[in-house]
Amino acid sequence: MQKPLIAPSILSADFARLGEEVDTVLNAGADVIHFDVMDNHYVPNLTVGPLVCKALRTYGITAPIDVHLMVTPVDYLISDFIEAGASIISFHPEASHHVDRSLQLIRDGGCQAGLVFNPSTPLSHLDYVWDKLDMILIMSVNPGFGGQRFLPSALKKIQSAREMIDKNAPTVRLAVDGGITAVNIGEAAEAGADMFISGSAIFGSEDYSETIDTMRKQINR
Repeated sequence: MQKPLIAPSILSADFARLGEEVDTVLNAGADVIHFDVMDNHYVPNLTVGPLVCKALRTYGITAPIDVHLMVTPVDYLISDFIEAGASIISFHPEASHHVDRSLQLIRDGGCQAGLVFNPSTPLSHLDYVWDKLDMILIMSVNPGFGGQRFLPSALKKIQSAREMIDKNAPTVRLAVDGGITAVNIGEAAEAGADMFISGSAIFGSEDYSETIDTMRKQINR
């Protein structure tokens, strides 16, 4: 597995001072900034678009920005987020008519490409696209809202994805998103995840640095 990464989701940040929030969480030890992009169509919520990504780059954020597209169709926003400065772009296979083409679009734009799997989405979507993947994201909640509880059934799916990665493409990163806290992050790491997306558990805490440090200790236990 690769070096574990912690990726706070700005969905739970204070948007009135977003640039400052992102600076603070990065200084507290975060590795990646995660964007939850929702369209009130694929999922029942509406969040941020590429202008926010571009604004953070203009503000001076240089850390990797991981964009999770919970939208349909995906290709138009893929192009917009590439232009806005995204580093990683992932989407749900159900949201694209041509998964292979959408993955290639991301890579052609110079970004890393990922697929996202809802709790009931089968991993068989991976079978024919290993050569175009940089990341797999396992959802440990049903997407659409922050602050949900972690679904324990995700652990088995993480284990299955890890076995597939080790067999087919060992350099692919395995992320998990949904209800990740200092209490359960160790279990997710033990199951095989190496990137951990967490929103409210980090941005809702009084001390970002202490929370991230605690998470890292649980990952490395």
